[in-house]
Amino acid sequence: MAEQTTERRPENTNKRPVRKQTDRKPTDRPPQGKLKIIPLGGLNEIGKNLTVYEYENDIIVVDVGLGFPDDDMYGVDIVIPDFTYLVKNQSRIRGIFLTHGHEDHIGAVPYLLKNLNAPIYTTRLTAALVSLKLQEHGLLQNTKIHTMDAGKTQKAGAFTVEFIHVNHSIADAVALAIKCPAGTVIHTGDFKIDPTPIHGEIADLARLGQLGKEGVLALLSDSTNVEKPGYSTSESKVGESFDRLFNGCTKRIIVTTFASNVHRLQQVINCAAKYGRKVGITGRSMENITKVSTELGYLKIPKNTLVELAQLKGLPPSKQVIITTGSQGESMSALARMAFSGHKQVEIGPEDRVIISASAVPGNERSVSNVINELFHKGADVVYDKLSDLHVSGHACQEELKMMLALTRPQYFIPVHGEQRMLKRHADIAVEMGMPQKNTIIAELGNIIELSTKSAKINGSVTAGKVLVDGTGVGDVGSVVLRDRKVLAEDGMVVVVMNLSSEDGSLVSGPDIITRGFIYVKESEEMMKDLRRIAIEALQHSHQGGRGSRIDYSAIRNAVKNDMSGFLYKKTKRSPMILPVIMEI
Repeated sequence: MAEQTTERRPENTNKRPVRKQTDRKPTDRPPQGKLKIIPLGGLNEIGKNLTVYEYENDIIVVDVGLGFPDDDMYGVDIVIPDFTYLVKNQSRIRGIFLTHGHEDHIGAVPYLLKNLNAPIYTTRLTAALVSLKLQEHGLLQNTKIHTMDAGKTQKAGAFTVEFIHVNHSIADAVALAIKCPAGTVIHTGDFKIDPTPIHGEIADLARLGQLGKEGVLALLSDSTNVEKPGYSTSESKVGESFDRLFNGCTKRIIVTTFASNVHRLQQVINCAAKYGRKVGITGRSMENITKVSTELGYLKIPKNTLVELAQLKGLPPSKQVIITTGSQGESMSALARMAFSGHKQVEIGPEDRVIISASAVPGNERSVSNVINELFHKGADVVYDKLSDLHVSGHACQEELKMMLALTRPQYFIPVHGEQRMLKRHADIAVEMGMPQKNTIIAELGNIIELSTKSAKINGSVTAGKVLVDGTGVGDVGSVVLRDRKVLAEDGMVVVVMNLSSEDGSLVSGPDIITRGFIYVKESEEMMKDLRRIAIEALQHSHQGGRGSRIDYSAIRNAVKNDMSGFLYKKTKRSPMILPVIMEI
């Protein structure tokens, strides 16, 4: 598909009178067909964002993100949306539109494109990050990625999509104005309203207001920070904290933050240059984002400031800065390896000041605490978000969310990007601002939301949910596998090996008892004797035949498993996985 872009026309200086909410019509067009909005991710959860827009025979997809596994998803690496509906309707997909480059919005793109082919439309930095992912998966050559600037529009079947600049904790974030014959929908993506952004301008509030005057059918708005009153703090405030921590410090400074937060990296590098320090980068994702954002001009590095990590060794601590991955305590990240003496080039000690410029994502608190404790144990001076203003959110708080509602004045409101309590609170705020309760829609994953200027309703649903990715396996880990892993993790495993005669099913040798994660055999000989006895008794009462009679191995396995399970629970109050292994001789 060839790229089609058009400049948006400047706002007409002849101001029209603003219609009242009660008599304002979202569009001057005659009634048309209904727009379908189908969320396949991002509702009742944080992450895994994916929204489908469908009008008649055309479909566009907004964001294709991943999520991270819950504590009970043992061994699972990532969680992606269920793409069944998109694969089934792939011939109708006219494009994939990405709002920004965070993993919860682009991380599942390679997994979707393994199942179908569609062009991608997004801004420059996001396009570069997606390209790296597709290259790793061997998909880049066959994928068309069109780079778009804020203010440009793209035709995709019955849809015309306009990119609108917003502020977020990554450069090149946009909201989307999605137009079709049914009306205009504004999909905010992740956003905040930052009056003093590090790079670029404040969010394009003028354009959002103009669209509101023209008529907005529906607003889908970020709900992540809806529980926080007031306004979000400007990113520039973090730079002031960095300056205080750099000023007069004689130690080596190690800073960790989200790799994608180019604005934060810029502020660290600016402080390093100001105080005459050289900067080294470690961690694969940090190295990749630094390279890409520098090439695209989003990260500006003063001359002779950035050096290879090995070159820092010859400098005094007061002249060194290391920027690293590991703000979430990931076990294989560079900071975690430093903390637990596993990094080949960096060893933490009393001569280090470690600055953790990020807050723990829900679910990662324990991992982050473990790393912080180990850094203190090594003698380092550790500064983290609870001790200083080292992190600000990239998501809008209540007053900014109200501002988005006031500017766009939608006929219908659909809160997205949040758990159930967040979606409900966001809908309540819309009602407090005058939105009729019946015009707010809190949907579930897979719901088909049908919209027109006359009505809005949930009309059926499609297949939706979580697909678990474990290594190279996509979707092959299901509830049964997770249940087994949970049992193994909590209670361990007991294997019973018996050799039976093929003639009459009598015991030839064994039973041998092998345990893993349950009890140590040598310290529980008495219990092992009991288990062998129970296995023999189970064999005897499950197989009463003589020579030539049919041997029901399934019945023997079930009897051994049930009898041993009952004994072990009564004895230990634990339920290990029991695997009877019967060999025929």
